[in-house]
Amino acid sequence: VVLKRMSVRKDYRGLGIATALGRTALAFARQRGCRAVVLNTLMLQHEARALYEHLGFRQHRRYVLPTIYGRLANCTITTYRYDLSGTP
Repeated sequence: VVLKRMSVRKDYRGLGIATALGRTALAFARQRGCRAVVLNTLMLQHEARALYEHLGFRQHRRYVLPTIYGRLANCTITTYRYDLSGTP
């Protein structure tokens, strides 16, 4: 499963909503027999990266955005993966 986009309005952050959404997405994928959940995040999204790592996602791959802007700005994207095999 690819987690495409997840966000919480700024005035509701810090209440555990994003953690609950992430756990719900993982449970959804697990119940459907998926092997993993993957997502991409930009290097500047520090809070998002901390959330994913807190949920148990592991850095899988890093690459520079393959556009002229991406190369000029060295815009790095990190792919995270949560392996569901062997989990209850």
